[in-house]
Amino acid sequence: MQSIVVYCGSNPGKKTIYAETAYALGSELAKRNIRLIYGGGNMGLMGRVADGAMENNGSVTGIIPNFLAKLEVAHKTLTEIHFTETMHERKAKMVSLTDGVIALPGGYGTFDELFEILTWSQLKIFRGPVGLLNVNGFYDLLLLQLDKMVEEGFLHPDNQKLLVVADNVVGLLEKMEAFRVENIENKPLDKSLYVDNN
Repeated sequence: MQSIVVYCGSNPGKKTIYAETAYALGSELAKRNIRLIYGGGNMGLMGRVADGAMENNGSVTGIIPNFLAKLEVAHKTLTEIHFTETMHERKAKMVSLTDGVIALPGGYGTFDELFEILTWSQLKIFRGPVGLLNVNGFYDLLLLQLDKMVEEGFLHPDNQKLLVVADNVVGLLEKMEAFRVENIENKPLDKSLYVDNN
């Protein structure tokens, strides 16, 4: 993988482990020469994952809507930053640049982005690995809900497997690379299916 989108909270959370893990993820991506693509903010876990990459000589691309940039929440020291008019444009642009996705803990926005990309994966619009970094058991109840969805016939077991889960950075990246090799090696992703290149 040459680039990974990270979805995460613009808040740091109440426990230091969340910010520490976000920084560690950014640092590990830099170590592996994987470009970080994220929402462009400087606050919360978003700011920490970007700092982790930038402070370890990594490459970071931020993508942020103009209205958020005007609120002065854009990170100032990224490799590059792109501005969009809407949140929808932001999400499409982020995914158009990436080989995989990781979700850290977060709020409504993180969940929205996670389930949207899983839906795209289910529809074979996006074929890269989608990783869930289950820091401190943050996503335990969500994973139980997915089991319930399978049990009740609303989610096919094969589609549940589209979500790659681990509780640590290195383990998750290794699982995502294995997913990539097994599922998309020699099968290029047709990004024109879901992003407007005009």
